[in-house]
Amino acid sequence: MKKLSFLILILLLNFNKVFSQSKNLGQFDDKFFHFGFALSNNNSGFNLEMSSSHILDYNDSLQSVLVSNKPGFSLGVVTSINVNSNFKIRFVLPTLSFLERDIEFTYLNPITGVESSYIKPMNSTYLDFPILFKFRTDRINNFAVYGITGFRYGIDMTSNIDVNNGLDLNEQVVKLAKSDFGTEIGGGIDIFLTYFKLGIELKLATGMKNLLYLTPERSRELNETPTNFDSAIKSLKSRVWTLSFTFEG
Repeated sequence: MKKLSFLILILLLNFNKVFSQSKNLGQFDDKFFHFGFALSNNNSGFNLEMSSSHILDYNDSLQSVLVSNKPGFSLGVVTSINVNSNFKIRFVLPTLSFLERDIEFTYLNPITGVESSYIKPMNSTYLDFPILFKFRTDRINNFAVYGITGFRYGIDMTSNIDVNNGLDLNEQVVKLAKSDFGTEIGGGIDIFLTYFKLGIELKLATGMKNLLYLTPERSRELNETPTNFDSAIKSLKSRVWTLSFTFEG
């Protein structure tokens, strides 16, 4: 809410010049490099595939595995290479992303008919290294529209792979891999203000790596027994929507 209020204030202060016929930052595209920063709100979840051993098995008390998306935020340093006025290469290195999501496991006791639910927080703090390709239209006065796509690699600075799970189901965690990589795609609008360029963009990051740490293969390699929660999952891949505000000079 504070970011939105700040953005509205900037636009109000520059309202006349933004919508005027004269161009702000007329020489902006003549520079080879541009630097700035990005402030972002994210909404993260997972693309989850359940293990086949838990599907349509009436002897198994597992009823459902549900992912709950939650909001978080990101901030990063922007470096943009101006190949030409319509094509840019952008590095947001590094980006610090705080992601929050939950997975809820619901079990049914076949004898008593009582349901039990266990909510497992899946919070991560990623140091991301995205490389993005930006395709922009020609400027119309002080506006331009663009599409953006690229790749990201991230390292989870708060990885839980070293946690020792005990017998208490409430305390057990689902371990996530320490790194992730995937694609990003989205679009936005550039607004040329008096002293800097404001970008507003929405993009979707889709993970390509199975983040479940204790897969059956890795469990055998590490000689570590997966929990019932791990066994219920076959594949867990990241999915993050991000609304970003970029400021470049």
